[in-house]
Amino acid sequence: MTATLTDRYVDATLRSLPSRQRPDIERELRTSIADAVDTRIEAGDDPAEAEHAVLTELGDPARLAARYADRPMHLIGPSVYLDYIRLLAALLIIVVPVAAGAVGFAKIVEGGGVASVIGAAIDTGISVAVHIVFWTTLLFAVIERSPNLRPGTAREWTPAALPPAPKRRARLGTLIGETVAIVLLTAFVLLSPVVSTETDANGDPIGMLSPWLWDSGMVYVFLALAVGGFAITVAKHYVRWNGTLAITGTLLSVASATVLLWVAANDRLLNPAFVEAAGWPDSVGRWVNLGLIVTGVIALSQAVVETVAGFVARSWVTPDWNQMIQAAVKGLTIRGSRKSSD
Repeated sequence: MTATLTDRYVDATLRSLPSRQRPDIERELRTSIADAVDTRIEAGDDPAEAEHAVLTELGDPARLAARYADRPMHLIGPSVYLDYIRLLAALLIIVVPVAAGAVGFAKIVEGGGVASVIGAAIDTGISVAVHIVFWTTLLFAVIERSPNLRPGTAREWTPAALPPAPKRRARLGTLIGETVAIVLLTAFVLLSPVVSTETDANGDPIGMLSPWLWDSGMVYVFLALAVGGFAITVAKHYVRWNGTLAITGTLLSVASATVLLWVAANDRLLNPAFVEAAGWPDSVGRWVNLGLIVTGVIALSQAVVETVAGFVARSWVTPDWNQMIQAAVKGLTIRGSRKSSD
């Protein structure tokens, strides 16, 4: 006997279901299909066309089987997605910069060259980020597919969880703080060659910063980037959020952090003559470079995350890192306590 479309559809649906469920689901599915076909025939449809239309409405038998088996057709479902994103973001923001900075410092201590320091830090950062994404995703994928681990319903949300509205006074404080910082930084850099605690044999001041910064023009590039970043901060205080300004600010932040990393990795910040005249040990230069590398990596991570958060919220409000981490930890703690009470 030739199998009908209904027979083939039912067989395809039952194929991926547990054997103990097949008899009941087969009876239910055949009855449902037959009733729908009869309804269409009574409405005047051709029997073959009615059967074809009913099966088309039911859709892919694999999807139908997944619904019968309560088997998710997604990697991370809505019940755990927010906790997944929060935990993943917290781990990437904290672990990746720390790991990259630690490896970069180790290379500096070993006396590695510029290429080895930067290469090791970048390679470690990428490797750690990939591992964090993979293992966190795997963990939540297992939770999603484990009935004993998957939460039945999402946590109850209330308006109390809304972030506070941005306060103009707080934004003004940020603007004033950055204004003072840029003025002090600019004054220190520009006065460094002529104002110093150390002098040479002729009584001329020995600048703390390397003369190479002026000879190469790098100091003016950095100051221009700093002033540009300050201009973006002023604009944020008076202008509503827009994508062009947000991207411009991110590019300036990334460029400034990149210049900082390059100067530190090449040991171009401190003037060797000043270090010698001041009697500082050689380790001071390595520690200063390490601080700059860590600062640069953190600045890069912060710029990227704040840009993403800004595009999501369409606002200049920066994400609260402490709140983000606490929310992720709290979500996992609540889920664990629920499962233990069950």
